[in-house]
Amino acid sequence: MEMKPWLIMRNVLMLDTPPKAARIGRKRFPSWLFSQWLVWCFTVGILAAIAWNLAGASTADDKKAVAALDTEYQAAVKKNDAATMDRILANDFVLVTGNGKAYTKAALVNEARDGHTIYEHQEDTEQEVRVWGDTAVVTAKLWEKGTDNGKPFDYMLWFSDTYVRTPTGWRYVFGQASLPLTTAGSAKP
Repeated sequence: MEMKPWLIMRNVLMLDTPPKAARIGRKRFPSWLFSQWLVWCFTVGILAAIAWNLAGASTADDKKAVAALDTEYQAAVKKNDAATMDRILANDFVLVTGNGKAYTKAALVNEARDGHTIYEHQEDTEQEVRVWGDTAVVTAKLWEKGTDNGKPFDYMLWFSDTYVRTPTGWRYVFGQASLPLTTAGSAKP
């Protein structure tokens, strides 16, 4: 007696007596087709569970990678490290500040090369990273203190930085900064 694949799977699934025909809607399907359908659903369910677990691990890794990259970017700004800024920023990058000014990648990299801004502090706190597939958003509070063309500045602000996964890795594509916080709400870390 030759064993049919559906019969083997029926025994594996412990279906002792499958119905002779299953009714789905108005159509009747032979029992072997119904058994194959059950096996297919079971297999898809297992594969979906595996993919879900792998995606969870990947999201945690992505959060760490983006958090480290954003911290590296803030350190590069503090040191006026134009090369690192150029590497992290996407070519079509835009930063929009709280007062409505927009800055491109070229403007920020050139500003770093000029060295007119000297930072004493350029550190963020309360960093939170959220990842949705190939997009990540970093939100944090930033303390900036230093001089710009000899004029001192010292303030805190909130920012959101958006990163996108590209074939060459994560790139910083868009930033948005709040207006400087009021003195009462901007206690330094």
